[in-house]
Amino acid sequence: MSLTFCNVHFTQQPQRVVYVSGSLMKNLKLSGKKSVHLRFGGERIPAAVKPINKAGKHLYLGSGIRKEIKIPKAGGVFLRSLQEGEVQIGPLIGVLSDGPTASASSPFGSRTGFIKQLLRYGSKQSYIFAFTPRDIHWENETVNGYFLNEAGNFIRKKVPLPDVVYNRLPSRRAETTTSITQLRERFIRRRIPFFNWSFFNKSDIYRMLEKDTLVGRYVPESIMSPTPDQIKDLLDRHSLIYYKPNSGSLGHGIYRLSRIPKSGYYARYRKSGKNALLRFGSFAGLMRTLQARHGRSLRGYVAQQGIRLIEIDGCPIDFRFHMHKNGRNQWVVVGIGAKKAGKGSVTTHLKNGGSLLTPDQALARAFGSRAEEVLKNAKNVAITLAEAIESHHQHLIGEIGFDIGIDMDEKIWMFEANAKPGRSIFKHPSLRAEGRASVEHILEHCLYLSKFRRRES
Repeated sequence: MSLTFCNVHFTQQPQRVVYVSGSLMKNLKLSGKKSVHLRFGGERIPAAVKPINKAGKHLYLGSGIRKEIKIPKAGGVFLRSLQEGEVQIGPLIGVLSDGPTASASSPFGSRTGFIKQLLRYGSKQSYIFAFTPRDIHWENETVNGYFLNEAGNFIRKKVPLPDVVYNRLPSRRAETTTSITQLRERFIRRRIPFFNWSFFNKSDIYRMLEKDTLVGRYVPESIMSPTPDQIKDLLDRHSLIYYKPNSGSLGHGIYRLSRIPKSGYYARYRKSGKNALLRFGSFAGLMRTLQARHGRSLRGYVAQQGIRLIEIDGCPIDFRFHMHKNGRNQWVVVGIGAKKAGKGSVTTHLKNGGSLLTPDQALARAFGSRAEEVLKNAKNVAITLAEAIESHHQHLIGEIGFDIGIDMDEKIWMFEANAKPGRSIFKHPSLRAEGRASVEHILEHCLYLSKFRRRES
């Protein structure tokens, strides 16, 4: 297999003919050939080949071919020569998402800006489009995709099923429906790589990593659907625990429970957009409140050992590590944001009053001259954690967001792993370059999965 980058042009020629420049003929091993099979996404058609005398790497497609295999636009793209006389144009990359409205300008809700960024960058080296589950027509294996035009606006074009799918469906609830499960399985049956299969379940991740001898030490002690006795035992041993929903996100529904000798039990949580604190004279009083709110069985919650994190101005700090697979299928740390909790907040989430710093700013204040060494160690741990999750996971993962804590003894702790991490850390002025690198890594991994890999120089 050889891979080359070329310019695709359209002609008004109605016949099934492709015109190929001399150097491209040589690259694709088509010299002396009279015909070729062209592949684009799920489409494959035969065509006659005619060489043309033109410098550079150029491919001219007649209107008949263009319409039949549904090439959406001209421009620079990769060509892959497969078996004898077969050439694949692409890659055709699909970004799967959805939105609350059918708005033409904002079809993917709050994710529209990010999706436009992906499409804008990706269109320089691929055919990339976004789509919703409703846009797939399985009976003729086409997708009515959202492409970006020159003005940066969405236009709809019908294309074949893509070579690879990047899943950014926004809702946990939607992902568990029968229709979405069938959608994913249909892509897999057609051998179309589908990465970031679904949101992670906290208890699955904890259970998976706790048993892993390499990374179990980085996971705080965690108990799924704990009994009151288990919660009390955890509190007695650690004085501080977190009590959080198994499938929650953005810090919703989390309690910070603490025990202070001779003072009582305390519960911090978020209520009506504000931080709240309750004190209980006894453990039984604390449990009555939790059970009144979440049911007597306390199912669907995780109790987790609390860690005394490094602090700035008396406020705990943790870190979001944004991990990606690169174009060589290796895990790398692409961006790190340090999140400082708001006064009295249960979590460091920005929407709950937290603030964002760079890791250098946070670690320099906590560890001084040791900051660089601590950060290097944390990056190595994050890569090891990502590799461990991938090794235990049955589906393709290309991106993980870790919430990582560091205590004053420099010990690293992994609190959360997110399969579809938010991108709020990239809003920090000092992390915008990392935001662009994140987009580049997503596209590089799409090239890898679709086998349109760049040659190593």
